[in-house]
Amino acid sequence: MSRDLHLNELGEFLKARRAALGPADVGLPVVTEPPRRVAGLRREEVALLASISTEYYARIEQGRLQASTPVLTDLARVLRLDADQRTYLFELAAKNELPPHTTRQRVDPQLQFLLDDLGTSPAVVVGRRTDVLAWNQLGAALFADFGRIPEARRVYIRMLFTDPALRDLYVDWEEVALLGIAQLRMESARYPGDPQLIALVDELSTLDSQFRRWWTEHHVAARTLGTKRLRHPVVGELTLGWSALGCAGDPDQHIIAWTAAPGSPSYDGLRLLASWAADQDLTSSSILA
Repeated sequence: MSRDLHLNELGEFLKARRAALGPADVGLPVVTEPPRRVAGLRREEVALLASISTEYYARIEQGRLQASTPVLTDLARVLRLDADQRTYLFELAAKNELPPHTTRQRVDPQLQFLLDDLGTSPAVVVGRRTDVLAWNQLGAALFADFGRIPEARRVYIRMLFTDPALRDLYVDWEEVALLGIAQLRMESARYPGDPQLIALVDELSTLDSQFRRWWTEHHVAARTLGTKRLRHPVVGELTLGWSALGCAGDPDQHIIAWTAAPGSPSYDGLRLLASWAADQDLTSSSILA
C-alpha cells in the first residue's frame, strides 16, 4: 500500500477539522473585515497555534509530509480533537502499513453457536466495511433476513442507504446513518487503500447525495455501545441498547448485540418478536446461508 494513501487521508481529515472551527473556538480574536472567503480556521492560524511554520503545516495537509508525533499531538490539541478523532489521526499516521484484504471474512462455527443461544437478544457479526458475516434468528427478524440477500450486497452501511425497509425501521435514521459513516471511516484508517472499501464509497456516493456529503465531512467514531429507537412492523416501537464486542480470533470482526431492560415494554417486544420469528422461515446461520 502506498504511504501516500495514509498521508492524503490524514491531510483531508485535518482540513475538515480545520474547517469546522472558527477563531473564537480556539481563542483567537474575531476579525470581520475583510470577511473570510471560506469558513473555518486558516492554515496560518493552525500553524501559529501549533508553533510550526505555515509551509510545514501546508505540506502535512497536502499529504506531502509525515508529521512527527509531537507535532500531531499539538495539532490534535489545536483542532480540539476528541478521543476517537485522536485515535483516527494517530492510526493514519502510524508507520506500520497493513495490506488490504481481498477475501471475505468468515466466522468461527463456535461464534455462530453463541449467537444462536442468545434467544432474546438480536445479534449480528459485522466485519470490515460493515459486511454482515453472521446473525441469529432474532437478528434476522429485527433487521432483515440476511440469508436471502446476496453476499456481495450484504453490507450494513449499504443496506442503510439502499433498503427502504431499513430506513423506515430506524426512528432517527439520519442519526444512525451518520454514526454508521463515522464508524466506517474510523475503521478505514487501518486500510485506506482497500479497493473494496473505495468501490463501496464510490457506489454509495453515486447513489445517494447525503452519503456523499456526509462522507466528505470526515467524522469518525469508534464502535462501542449506544441506544437506538426502532419502529418494527410486527412489534411496534422498541428502544434498544446495543453493545459491540470484539472477536479474539479476528480483531476486524465485532459482535453487535441488542438488549432491553427486563420488564420494559421493549423487552416484552423482543420476546414477542422471538415468538413470531420461531414461526417464520428465517435464516439463522450465515455459515449455512
